[in-house]
Amino acid sequence: MSIANKINEFMIRSSWIRKMFEQGTQLKARYGADNVFDFSLGNPNLEPPLSFFQELKRVVNDDGPGVHGYMTNMGLPETRKFVADDLTRVHGIEFKADHVIMTCGAAGALNVVLKTLLNPGDEVVVSRPYFVEYGFYVDNHGGTMKLAPSTPDFSLDVAAIEQALSPKTAAVLVNSPNNPTGRVYGESQVQELARVMTAASEKYGRLIYLVTDEVYRKIVYGAVAVPSFFRAYPHTIMVYSYSKDISIPGERIGFLAVNPETPHVQELLNGMTLCNRILGFVNAPALMQRVLKGLVNQSVDISIYMKKRDMLCNGLQEAGYEFTKPEGAFYLFPKSPLDDDVKFVALLQEEKILGVPGTGFGCPGYFRLAYCVDDATIERSLPGFKRAIEKAGG
Repeated sequence: MSIANKINEFMIRSSWIRKMFEQGTQLKARYGADNVFDFSLGNPNLEPPLSFFQELKRVVNDDGPGVHGYMTNMGLPETRKFVADDLTRVHGIEFKADHVIMTCGAAGALNVVLKTLLNPGDEVVVSRPYFVEYGFYVDNHGGTMKLAPSTPDFSLDVAAIEQALSPKTAAVLVNSPNNPTGRVYGESQVQELARVMTAASEKYGRLIYLVTDEVYRKIVYGAVAVPSFFRAYPHTIMVYSYSKDISIPGERIGFLAVNPETPHVQELLNGMTLCNRILGFVNAPALMQRVLKGLVNQSVDISIYMKKRDMLCNGLQEAGYEFTKPEGAFYLFPKSPLDDDVKFVALLQEEKILGVPGTGFGCPGYFRLAYCVDDATIERSLPGFKRAIEKAGG
């Protein structure tokens, strides 16, 4: 065999998201892109705000000395200060530039965090369903992912997380707003999780970190608010990406931030700075770091995603699907009309509709739809959704 056994196994069970996306490419080649309704990939369809392009042009035209050179592995000090000031405003805790490391998106940040925290055999507790890449990221650094179920409406099941904690637990990893469910964890759940993790840290004699993946923090609907994990639990490390709220996923720019109130904060930051380098990232893209400084409180129009959510939810509800209406992000996670979610997703493909089986997110019996697509895709897909559920006997 030309590649490692582990990678061969990973390829076999690799991301369902990409697998469905590739099948969609084949369908589009056969039937034409306009006749395929692709809900497989969370690739924002909204263009970045005008201010992004204005700032990008300004930065590109800066031909000053050294603007494209190496920098500290943490990132540009002025960009980290921009991020720290925003974190201070949102969370009411004083962050300084040195509490922030600029990264190659949230994926880069998670790998940096996990490499810094994990010893071989350490466990990371994750609620199910979960973003499929988490398992690979944990494995990258010698850890084991331990799954805990969520509640029937996909809220945090703190009791289940408590049962999953052990002397081997290095971290709990949570994602809110959640991919694939769109659930936003409430203040009471966050506070209860903090209480349980504090007790477990004392019980097992090791500090258990809370790692929060908050890439969809700004994509929430109506009066929904995302509680501050930083305020609830001092041993919190946040990862973030500008991919979703500014619609620049291909630019790979994000950050990690360590709560200033956790012990060993400088040791953590020193370790993560080293890992940012030795994982091969070296530093986050300089151009994008410089662009970010001019984008204070900028984002796409979130109300457009809310309109898409409502359009899809109304259509699927009328067709007879069961689901919990998402509070944030841009995903819907309906219950499959068949126990075999992979089989039902195949029925959707017969209607030229691309979704992702819940099996890919550790939650069989459901399927994910990414509604960050144009309105016409949603509208024209609804008759096919209805035919698919009728084929399934729904």
